[in-house]
Amino acid sequence: MEFHNNFAEIFVPDGTPAPQALARTTHLAIAAHEDDIEIMAIDGILQCYRQPDRWFTGVVVTNGSGSPRDDLYAAYTDEEMQRVRRQEQRAAAVLGDYAAQVLLDYPSAAVKNPHNDTVITDLEQILLATRPQVVYTHNLADKHDTHVAVALKTLAALRQLPPEARPAAVYGCEVWRALDWLSDEEKVAFDCSARESLQAALLGVFDSQICGGKRYDLATLGRRRANATYYASHATDIATGMVFAMDLTPLVADPTRDIAAYVQGAISRFAEDVQRRLTRYLP
Repeated sequence: MEFHNNFAEIFVPDGTPAPQALARTTHLAIAAHEDDIEIMAIDGILQCYRQPDRWFTGVVVTNGSGSPRDDLYAAYTDEEMQRVRRQEQRAAAVLGDYAAQVLLDYPSAAVKNPHNDTVITDLEQILLATRPQVVYTHNLADKHDTHVAVALKTLAALRQLPPEARPAAVYGCEVWRALDWLSDEEKVAFDCSARESLQAALLGVFDSQICGGKRYDLATLGRRRANATYYASHATDIATGMVFAMDLTPLVADPTRDIAAYVQGAISRFAEDVQRRLTRYLP
């Protein structure tokens, strides 16, 4: 498989040849940065962990050179940070028993360029090589520009696939904006109660980010716990951890469907729900 960037790589933790490693994939995550996968796609990791018939593959699109740094990493150059973040992502792939970990090594500017189709071409290659049943990417209401750009490139690649090669489900997951605002009928809720120690370990691998002054490990586990507790106001908890997602499958099933209108529709329904509740109780 030929990628556009010279330093792009496919890392296979168990040493299986890359074509076979990718072909066994059932669950695929496409994320912007190192550690985004472990934050947003834990459902796929847990579904596949040490299961003989289910395999998880991660794809990181950018090179992570612009991350904040402090403590041990305060004086690291962008190039040194890229090396560290690659090492951390490989370590997460080993710990999580991934089928493969793909690092595409794009600068963020290239991903955010709406006229740059090379990212789409690379993603399409990966999708054809993996033929996953489930794809996780960023949600379209995320407040991080690069996350939204990656989600859009992912949708573009998925839409170019022949219908028989498209996944059964595509989910936009939480990182830089929570999805508790989606109506209960619309949000996808993944039960992530299992293997809390593994979840914590996967997040803790990314020491360069945690030492950079951002406790992503604590915040992510806290969000999962909060999602589970606040999921239903008049019922006992059914899980100790939940991850919410936006169902993006309709945008892949019908490639002509307007992406912006799809997201705006969800936002409008949320606004209408708030308005109805206020109107009901205002004097």
